[in-house]
Amino acid sequence: MKNVLISIIMPVYNADKYLQKTIESVLNQSFTAFEFIAINDGSTDNSSVILKKYARIDKRIIFIEQENSGVSQTRNKGLLLAKGKYITFLDSDDLLSRNFLEALFNISEKYNADIAITGYS
Repeated sequence: MKNVLISIIMPVYNADKYLQKTIESVLNQSFTAFEFIAINDGSTDNSSVILKKYARIDKRIIFIEQENSGVSQTRNKGLLLAKGKYITFLDSDDLLSRNFLEALFNISEKYNADIAITGYS
């Protein structure tokens, strides 16, 4: 993928109740130069089915299936795959506001930041 500025890493474990809304909040971002690394960490529900569906729809989604390894190892796997200038982690039940990535990218670039931390509600 060309011009990936942000890599979004999302471990998924049995999140089928929340997953569609979470994915939609990522795909509806005002900032579009991202890759979305979604790693199914051995879910036993329909999480894999949902992730595969969206990966077929949007080429920015990189879908990985693995046996359960825990959230830390799953995030580390995402870090190895990430191509973005910046990296953000997302939980599979989080919802991003429409301008989340744009705001973080702009502020990080403006201040040449090594890290940016946000609040949540």
